Amino acid sequence: MTEAVDDGPGSLDGAGSAEGAGSADGVSVIEADPRRPGRVAVWVALPVAVVLGLLVAVMATSESARERTAGSELIGELAPAVRGTTIDGATFDLDAERGRWVVVNFFATWCIPCRVEHPELVAFQQEHAVVGDATIVSVVFDDSVESVRAFFADNGGDWPVVLDEDGSISIRYGVTGVPESYLVAPSGIVVAKLVGGVERADLDAAIARATGAS
Repeated sequence: MTEAVDDGPGSLDGAGSAEGAGSADGVSVIEADPRRPGRVAVWVALPVAVVLGLLVAVMATSESARERTAGSELIGELAPAVRGTTIDGATFDLDAERGRWVVVNFFATWCIPCRVEHPELVAFQQEHAVVGDATIVSVVFDDSVESVRAFFADNGGDWPVVLDEDGSISIRYGVTGVPESYLVAPSGIVVAKLVGGVERADLDAAIARATGAS
């Protein structure tokens, strides 16, 4: 006599399908849908795509990389004092510059972005020297007077360069790294802070915004 072979509740007979097959006791066996991992991946990727899209939108609507204005507690306030001896042995006082725009530029010769921005500062100074409506004063940040003198002799720039040997000017402006520049209005009020290497167009744009020009 041939004995019946019980293949177990999970076995499939010849007529059974690979999906939704029935067991000997009538309990349905449902295999995992091989498409589910793909669906999960789609749902995981969707939020990532949304976040990336938002980042792109923010970058597209933000200021250009060349526009380096930054926030500062000094904006809207009277500019802190910049008084001291220049690399030429003269004295400088920011208050004596009232009536024209002044770019207070903190720099060092060992700072690569400072060296890169220097020709732009020279161009800005030359442009505005014609009418005398704007000038520059540089403040030495952790550098030697010999290095600064040699740098200006080699690269030009005829504006005052103030020594800050005790760091008091940098502290008053909250400078922790260079380059940093502050645009001071003819009234003596700080109207903009620019970080990183600036271009002449950055400074002109900041003046235009401050005066309400288009």
